[in-house]
Amino acid sequence: MAGRVAGKVALITGGASGLGLAAARLMAAEGARIAITDVQADRGAAAARALGGDTLFLEHDVSSESSWTVAIDRVMERFGKINVLVNSAGIGGPDGSIESVSLKQFKRMMAVNVEGTFLGCQNAVRVMKANGEKNSIVNISSVAGLVSGWQMVSYSPSKAAVRLLTKSVALHCARAGYDIRCNSVHPAFIDTPMVQGGIDADPDPDKARKRLIRMVPLGRMGEPDDIGYMILYLASDESKFTTGAEMVVDGGCTAI
Repeated sequence: MAGRVAGKVALITGGASGLGLAAARLMAAEGARIAITDVQADRGAAAARALGGDTLFLEHDVSSESSWTVAIDRVMERFGKINVLVNSAGIGGPDGSIESVSLKQFKRMMAVNVEGTFLGCQNAVRVMKANGEKNSIVNISSVAGLVSGWQMVSYSPSKAAVRLLTKSVALHCARAGYDIRCNSVHPAFIDTPMVQGGIDADPDPDKARKRLIRMVPLGRMGEPDDIGYMILYLASDESKFTTGAEMVVDGGCTAI
């Protein structure tokens, strides 16, 4: 069905690459006007140009409260509303064990992955609640927010926090009578620049990639569009009775 998000305005953080860019492409193709933000200014501007149409790019640090205020104000000035927020910006793992990760590293993970998502939700609710339309917040968590590992002492807790933050936002909006849904998406190993960076950092990248693939019952890594289509569904009114949910897209990893 064409135009699944026609007329909507979507703000997508981390939109210069990976899952955020995949979601931006799919939503733009289905009729949404798109604002993408990222700390990668050159890559983000190039992504916006490639998307074409009425696409806006903003350089944006999601861990900064003032940067969020500027980004929201700029999108509202350009488009007049925001119907969809995709909190896709994040930093990855594995990060280390309880004996190897410093407090500074732990705080940085929380600042981007948790505080960034909190600030996004808070600002989105502020501008969405009075627009008289159906609205959706999509928070990108991870299967690492459902299960953990010995080298995920900060990444896994950060993604678990996103999972429960999502549910709290969903319940608040429902209780307040706002037409704002909030859901989390939990990918496993997706072939993105962030995951590839982790593979490249391994002493044997080829072996590392094969090791990841062996962990997936479907026998392959996911593609960005595998997550993008889930985000598109949650952004659209097709999911109008879905809120506070955790949508697992992991090739069967958590079924084991």
